[in-house]
Amino acid sequence: MDMTIKPQREYKDRLFKAVFGRDTEESKRWRLDLYNALNGTNYSNPDDLELNTIENVIYITMHNDVSFLIDDQMVLLEQQSSHNWNMPLRGFLYFSQLYNEYLSTNKKDQNRNTKIKIPTPKFIVLYNGPSNKPEDFELKLSDSFIHPDKSGAYEWTAYVKNINENRNKGLQKKCKPLYDYIKFIAKVRENSKNGMDELDSINKAVNEAIEENLLEGFFSQQKSEVIEMVLTEFDEELFKQNVREDGYIDGLADGATQKALEDAENFLREGDSPEKVARCIGLPLEQVMQIKENLSVKA
Repeated sequence: MDMTIKPQREYKDRLFKAVFGRDTEESKRWRLDLYNALNGTNYSNPDDLELNTIENVIYITMHNDVSFLIDDQMVLLEQQSSHNWNMPLRGFLYFSQLYNEYLSTNKKDQNRNTKIKIPTPKFIVLYNGPSNKPEDFELKLSDSFIHPDKSGAYEWTAYVKNINENRNKGLQKKCKPLYDYIKFIAKVRENSKNGMDELDSINKAVNEAIEENLLEGFFSQQKSEVIEMVLTEFDEELFKQNVREDGYIDGLADGATQKALEDAENFLREGDSPEKVARCIGLPLEQVMQIKENLSVKA
């Protein structure tokens, strides 16, 4: 039987949403636990969180998120397995859709003279990738401006928390569902590092998660679904790892050729700006910035 499944993007994002982003009683509880742990609050009613995730937002390809309203806040959680400089821009675009939905649902007319009050935005990125990143850091939209503007007049911030197994242990301790999720991901990675093939790596991790009752039996109840989620992304994760080992970058764009990456590196070595390189070669600025960062590390 052919077990090959065409890889999608970011299996951990998909699993993250299955755990924290569904409209089920257990997912509601886990989502509330995560919110309380992130914000130091003690809400007790899972229904206080109103899920408002937008599905199939194709033009910004941000469909693995969890978004909800609580206490006049609009919260967006995005799990990422690779560092992405464009998270502030993606969050900014996504929130514009959320606010459009909010205004429409609440019949608020922005053309009226009276000031419209809107929920306060909060954008948190949970990073779970292999790069060595601090426990907490910020990515700002202004860092992507072609003409630098440090006035703060036009800003959008992604607050990034590193949730790898050895990072933000206090947060993991406060949120058992997050701890269990991270522990499962670590099991899959460890099995892979030990030379197991993808299907065996995933099956072993799922079976151990069942034995340890991670996520209150979720892995037992959703075993086949979890295996499919992880399997469809496993090849993509390994591919990106090989790309990194070959001296390339995280987040390799579809269709980007080796020559384009080599050309970008050469132009950067000659002193051209990342903006110019991205424009001339046709690579995303994010990728060119990562190539420049890699060059700085090697220097």
